[in-house]
Amino acid sequence: MAYKKVAIIGSGIGGLSTALRLSVLGYEVDVYEQSNSVGGKANEINKNGFRFDTGPSLLTMPFVLEDLFTSSGLNLSDYIKMKKLDVLCKYFYPDSTIITAYSDVDKFAEEIEFNTNDKADDIKKYLNYCKNIYDLSADLFLFKSFSEKKNFISKKAIKTLLNIKNLDTHRTMHEANSSFFKDDKTIQLFDRYATYNGSNPFQAPATLNVIQHVEYNLGGYISNDGIYSIPKAIEKAARLKGVNFFFNSSVQKVIHEKNIIKGITVNGKQIDYDIVVSNSDVENTYKNLLNDNTSSSAKKYSKLEKSTSALVFYWGIEGIYSELEIHNILFSEDYQKEFDDLFTNRIIPTDPTIYIYISSKFKNDDAPVNYENWFVMINVPYNKQQVWEKEIQRARKIILEKLNRILGVNIESKIVLEDILTPELIEKKTSSIGGSIYGISSNNKMAAFLRQQNKSKEYNGLYFCGGSAHPGGGIPLVILSGKITAELIEKYEIK
Repeated sequence: MAYKKVAIIGSGIGGLSTALRLSVLGYEVDVYEQSNSVGGKANEINKNGFRFDTGPSLLTMPFVLEDLFTSSGLNLSDYIKMKKLDVLCKYFYPDSTIITAYSDVDKFAEEIEFNTNDKADDIKKYLNYCKNIYDLSADLFLFKSFSEKKNFISKKAIKTLLNIKNLDTHRTMHEANSSFFKDDKTIQLFDRYATYNGSNPFQAPATLNVIQHVEYNLGGYISNDGIYSIPKAIEKAARLKGVNFFFNSSVQKVIHEKNIIKGITVNGKQIDYDIVVSNSDVENTYKNLLNDNTSSSAKKYSKLEKSTSALVFYWGIEGIYSELEIHNILFSEDYQKEFDDLFTNRIIPTDPTIYIYISSKFKNDDAPVNYENWFVMINVPYNKQQVWEKEIQRARKIILEKLNRILGVNIESKIVLEDILTPELIEKKTSSIGGSIYGISSNNKMAAFLRQQNKSKEYNGLYFCGGSAHPGGGIPLVILSGKITAELIEKYEIK
C-alpha cells in the first residue's frame, strides 16, 4: 500500500518540525516555500560582511529541540552547538538605572535588591509562583492537543483542572506582578514578557507569567552559529529522512471537495495530496488558501484581536560597545501608554521600548572587525492602513535620540549599513495577515482556547502548525506544534 502524501505549506520552524517527524513516521512529505530558503520569520540577512538573524533571537526549552532530533534517531549536537547564557538581558531605564538579568537566579535576585525597592526573596517567591503555573499547565496546554478529549482525563490534566485557580487566569499579568513587587522597575521588567507572544500585560492573563519560569528557571540559550542555524539544522535532518523541499513555490490554493482535502495549487499547477499541513498564518489559510469566509473558524479568526507586529532596523554599526550585552532592553517611561498606543490607538508608540540583539558579541564573524551587527526592534501595531513611511521616519528618530542619550554617542553617524523590516514586509514575506507575528493576541483569559487547534474541525485532512496555531509562538512552542500535528496525523490518517 502506498504511503499517504503530505504537503506542508511553509518552511518555518513549525513546518520543518512537522516535516521531520512525519517523514520518520513513514509519510511522503513535500514542503512548499514561497521564498528561496527555509526558516520563515526565523531567517537571516547577509550584507557587506554583516549577518543578522531576522526574527527570534533566544532559545528556551532546548530539550524540546533535542527531543525533535532524538525522536528522529539523530543527535542534536551533531547539528548545533548550544550555550547557556550567563546574562539573559540588560535593562536600561529612563532614570539611568541599569539592571542586569543574570541567569543565576540568586545573582539576579541580588541585582534586583541592589537596584530597586524590592527584596531578593521577592524574586525567588515570584519565580516559584511562575514555576507552579508551568508545572500545572505545561503538560495540558503546551505538550498536548486541546482537540483530544482523552487529554483532559489524564491524572496530570485532572490535577490541573482541580487547581485551576492557581493558573491565575482572573488577574492580568500586571495585576499579578504588582502584587509581588513594590517597585515599578521590577514590575515593568516582568510585564515585558507579555510581548513574547505579542500581547498586552495590562490585559493578558497572569497565566502568561509561565514565560518567566521558562527563561529564568529553565534558562536562556543561544546557538553558537546564531538562531538561523536552527531551521537550517532541521532542514538538513529532514532532507536526510527523505523530505522534499520546493522553494520559490507559492501555494495559491488548498483544494477540497465537500470539505475533504484533495491537494494544493502551487505556481498555478494543481498537485494531489491526501493531507495538507498549513504552516502559514491561520487567517491567511482560511481567507486566501481555502477561500473560506463562512465556516465558524474562518469567521472567528476574522474577528479576533491580532497580536502586535514589529519594526526592525538591521544596522551595521562602527565600533564595539562594551556597555551593551547580547540582549538589551531600553524601557519606555510610561509602559501603559505604550500599550495603549499599540492596541487602542494603533500607532507606533511615542516612546517605544527598544530591544537590541547583537549576535556578533558571541559570533565574531557576524560583523567585520571593530564593527557590530545591531538588530534593533520595537513593537508596533499590525498593519491596518497606517501611513508606514511617515510612522517609520518618526520611530527611527525616536530610537536614535534614545540611543544617543543612553550611550552618549551619535549612533546615526556610526551606521554603515541599514536594512528594515516593517509590518507590510512581514505580511508580504510570510503571508501573516497584517504582519501580525503571532496570529492572535493573548489579551483575554480564553485566548489559549481560541487559538487554532492543530487538526481542523471543518476540513478532513487539513492540519495547522506554527506560531499562529496551538500552542503558540516562539521557537520551542512552534516545534511542539509540529510534534502535536504529527501525532494527530499518525492517529487519524492511515499511512
